Amino acid sequence: MFSVEETIPATEAAQIPKQRGETLLETAVRYAEERHWDVFPGTWLEAVDGVQLCSCGDAACPAPGAHAARPDWASQATGSATVARRMWQKQPNASILLPTGRTFDAISVPETAGFLALARMERMELSLGPVTLTPDRRMHFFVLPGASVKVPELVRKLGWSVGSLDLVALGEGAYVAGPPTRFGSRGAVQWACRPTPANRWLPDAEELISPLAYACGRDR
Repeated sequence: MFSVEETIPATEAAQIPKQRGETLLETAVRYAEERHWDVFPGTWLEAVDGVQLCSCGDAACPAPGAHAARPDWASQATGSATVARRMWQKQPNASILLPTGRTFDAISVPETAGFLALARMERMELSLGPVTLTPDRRMHFFVLPGASVKVPELVRKLGWSVGSLDLVALGEGAYVAGPPTRFGSRGAVQWACRPTPANRWLPDAEELISPLAYACGRDR
């Protein structure tokens, strides 16, 4: 089984955001500048009586410090490094959120299925895009836009009913949290497969759906 970032050859990580030691502002700017991803600031964590609470004010927030802060977030998202810098200067602790349906879609699966799929993909010598691992035990595989439309039919062609697998394609109108965004006290989003120059060109959902569906079927 893969450990986090085990899939990244050290020689490929040279020009990629390092995360450690970098501020959220610097990382958001790098995503816009180096990957041409749209970014927007979400909620953030605030210490109240020694407890990290979400800035939204909901003590039972399911994603503390890691969700959109306003309903018009889609219009706020930007691919400009200059605008991103300005937004995070206003709130340096804001989470980094990446809208799907623009430069990429994301296929979301449980962590256990995701690691099983990664091992299978390596054996199949498939080319991967970036993959995130979240504290709520989900993995998001970045693929070309349009996956959210294609995935249900692709799953059916493999012999599965869409509702039988814990596999969701995120497209227009959705977003994922980018590393190193924190989910309250549960920890930070990490890269399971870090963005590198080698994976700038994303795979199509059709290339990854078979090992992902298989792994989700095994994980039920």
